[in-house]
Amino acid sequence: MLAADYTPDSQMPQAENMHRVGIIPFETLDNALALLFVTSQTRGRWIFPKGKAKKNEAHPDTCHREGFEEAGVRGIVLEDYPLTAVIGKQVPGGVEKIPVTYYPYLVSQQEEEWPEKERRQRHWALIEDAAKVVYRDDLLAVIRQFETLRPWIKEAAEQHRS
Repeated sequence: MLAADYTPDSQMPQAENMHRVGIIPFETLDNALALLFVTSQTRGRWIFPKGKAKKNEAHPDTCHREGFEEAGVRGIVLEDYPLTAVIGKQVPGGVEKIPVTYYPYLVSQQEEEWPEKERRQRHWALIEDAAKVVYRDDLLAVIRQFETLRPWIKEAAEQHRS
């Protein structure tokens, strides 16, 4: 490591403050696969639900909480297929890059009432149409990664249904 590359620990981002956990809500029917997007609170862009894990909260529990709070959905976390990406988050003065671990989330129930209903909209889109909904490269990369895992995710979803 070069001396110029050294950053004192006090200046390093604190992982527990930066990392988020999210879900990629989806549903399948025959060969079709649809993704559920919600609007962000600040700019109204289509995103996947995500948030900070509470102290001592396991990732699956965070997934269930965020899925219900932000999108009004309940479902099954497919823990074997986490996808971690660096996502841009709008903050005062610019964009902050944060690591987010997303889990495929098989939606089993969509509620009419949920905590953030007044602040967010929901939108289902076929995975083939996702690029028309999401135009940010960071989120498109997550969707492409999800698409690559599609055969395994669909198989896992079918196992949970039976």
